[in-house]
Formats: sequence, structure tokens, C-alpha cells
Amino acid sequence: MANGDEKVLSTLDQSDVDQLWLFGVDVGGGLSDNDCAAIERFRQRGGGVLTSRDHQDLGISFCTLGGIGGAHHFHTKNQELDVARRTIDDTETPSLSWPNYHSGKNGDSQRIRVTKPVHAVMLSQRSSSGGIEFLPAHPHEGAVSIPQGTGGRVIAIGRSILTGREFNLAVAFDREGSRGRAVADSSFHHFLDYNFDPSCGCPSYITEPTGCGMQDNPEAMEDARAYIRNLASWLS
Repeated sequence: MANGDEKVLSTLDQSDVDQLWLFGVDVGGGLSDNDCAAIERFRQRGGGVLTSRDHQDLGISFCTLGGIGGAHHFHTKNQELDVARRTIDDTETPSLSWPNYHSGKNGDSQRIRVTKPVHAVMLSQRSSSGGIEFLPAHPHEGAVSIPQGTGGRVIAIGRSILTGREFNLAVAFDREGSRGRAVADSSFHHFLDYNFDPSCGCPSYITEPTGCGMQDNPEAMEDARAYIRNLASWLS
């Protein structure tokens, strides 16, 4: 819109929408004040929200979202509290800086650790543990954690294949009164067709080598689909 508001987001609370899945690809100015206010009113009336971004400062406008916005850490704002983590993890793409956790090649799967008790978003009927064991990998994931003073919970943890460092994959926020549920996810590459199957193609600026772990591992494919189904169900 002419005033900088996004047509749908700035009136979201007036819609009959039940969920907002917000993928942050901006490096500033992606959300206006009116957008953020409407999203908060949407949550206050019970709407569910998924926020997902990626490396460095992608999705940095999430910082202006109340509550769930504080779950996302960036290079120039709301940095991870542990100073030791403010360092490059993915050394294979030198043009990108931290946070950039390397969980594997696009097209490969990553084995994850689900926190106990298993959260509804991470449930799996396939595995003996009852929890999802795989998600799509990505060479440079973002960083999420529980914001201070909130009731969030880390529900899944990944591990860098380059440094061995663990990092949070998802933080869930349960309903508080009438306020809807929310999830902060570390990378929108957990949802992209390219990460399920690199033959789908990608923008020309993505030059990292790809893998075939998702296509070759039916269990990983089912877990990734279960994650998406569970999110849609739980956020409602």
C-alpha cells in the first residue's frame, strides 16, 4: 500500500484467517508498524502464527513483532546472548555471516534431537521414539531461542555438521488466555520444494552443492511432511 503497510497483514485481525505463516526474506522494512499491530491483534483473538527466516539478517523485521519476534536472533539486532555463538558456523559460503548454522546440503536431511516430552508439533507415528527424527537440511540456518519473560519452549534441536555445535530449530509458544499459539522456526528451507527435491530448481544466486538425502530417505521425507502437518494442526 502507498503508506508502506502490507494490504493483507495490516488488516489481518479483521479477516477470517486462522493462521499466519510468515517467511522473513527482508533485510529491513519488511513489516510496518500497522502490520505488526494487526498481527498482534490477530494473535490476541486466537490466531496462530508461524515465523521462519534464515541466515544473518534475513527477516530482521521480525524484531518489531511482539513476543515471538524476540525469539529470532540476527547479525545486527537481537544477537544471541551467548557471545561465543556470534561467529561464523558455515564456512563454505563466505559471503554470508552469522548466524548461519550448517545443518547440511540443500536436498539432504538432517537428523534432529526432539526435546522431552515430545511436543505436539514434533510427534511422529513413524518412529519408535514417538518423535520426528529428520528435517530438511540447509547450509546456513538462522538462530532462535526463548525470549526472556515468555513461556516459550525449545521443541527441536539441530547440530552443525561442520562444527558439531547444537542450535535450536524451533521454539513453540502455547496459548496464553485468548492469545493464539506460535512457532519460531530457524529456516524457511525446512518448507521449500527445493530442499525436498533440488531438481525443482532454485534462484540463480543459490550456488551451494546439493544433496539427495531427502529423496533417498523415505523416513526423512515422511518426517518433514509430518512436521508441516503438525504445525498446521497445532497452530489451529
